[in-house]
Amino acid sequence: MNSRLHSALIASAVLIAPVALVSGAEAEPGFQRIFNGKDLTGWEGHPKLWFVKDGAITGQTTRENPAPHNTFLIWTNSPVGDFELRFSYKIVANNDKSFGDSGVQYRSKRLPDFIVTGYQANLMVTKPLTGVLYEEKGRGIVHQLGQKIVMKTDPENTNKWKVEVTGSFGDSTDIQAGFKEDDWNDYIIIAKGNHLQHFINGRQTADVTDEDAPRAAASGIVALQLHAGLPMTVQFRNIRMKTLAAEDQSSNQALTKLQGVWQATSAEQEGSPLPSENITSIVVTIKGTSYEVLLSDRTDRGTFTIDPSGQPAQMDVHPGTGPAEGLTLPAIYEVGPDSLRVCYAREGAKRPTSFATADDARLLLITYKRKQ
Repeated sequence: MNSRLHSALIASAVLIAPVALVSGAEAEPGFQRIFNGKDLTGWEGHPKLWFVKDGAITGQTTRENPAPHNTFLIWTNSPVGDFELRFSYKIVANNDKSFGDSGVQYRSKRLPDFIVTGYQANLMVTKPLTGVLYEEKGRGIVHQLGQKIVMKTDPENTNKWKVEVTGSFGDSTDIQAGFKEDDWNDYIIIAKGNHLQHFINGRQTADVTDEDAPRAAASGIVALQLHAGLPMTVQFRNIRMKTLAAEDQSSNQALTKLQGVWQATSAEQEGSPLPSENITSIVVTIKGTSYEVLLSDRTDRGTFTIDPSGQPAQMDVHPGTGPAEGLTLPAIYEVGPDSLRVCYAREGAKRPTSFATADDARLLLITYKRKQ
């Protein structure tokens, strides 16, 4: 098998999925910047601990100016419910203990003296807990990196909860390898209903369904954490948010059009068609926001989300199995009554802007017909 066809078959095993990491310069329909890059307008926190430096919100503690407790910079345009939040962060330990601890609170509650409780997208200098869901002053660390979990109320005691591990989207060590030290990382938080997801540098790091009704939160404030303890610095930039409730109806209508069984009819890479004998054996079944790809030698599965407001419409692949398991593949798509074409990027390429592959070997275009 030639290498180009082999690459195409690997890519075709992961076909449809959620909103992926994109650069701040890329068009992001529906997103609004919630930090102006100049000052802390729209944010509230301890002025001696939070400021803007080099176009980034900066939280810093020193031996002379420590945090009295875990303290937060609060976005004043809260609360929010269903949303997608995108930002970049950098955290540096200004101490000899490799200590640096921060996070982004969401659907949280504000207490006096800039204290916040609730869901937190965790980030640290030490990697194993970066990317997990933590609940500040609540249920604490609820899962390990790479675990897919459901949180449930203990049926024997509603004051207690339990965690059910329902799957995995990658090895913790492999996921950690994608985190950058003393450098900028891209983070995504998606909260929709009781489903909470985190992604760092294109890799999923958390997938939590919170069915623990006494403690689950449907809406709340957004805030940035500066942890008490040894001196450290954390910075945030390119912070932008899209609320999801307003677009639910159009997204549901667009999602309905994708449901069913699709058979690949052709594929293109580097501007040239790929041999059809193996392509036409690929069958994709879409149910809800999950997909299953039937190949000649295996079946791969994953999940997806779409943004039909884009021009062209956007989708992103989160493979749950196969060679690209745990990655995020940004894509565009076009769907008709009986036709579907998807052009998506692999190996770190940016989201395509047109249904063409000549300019980047990492792009793949696949066309399908609805299978009756």
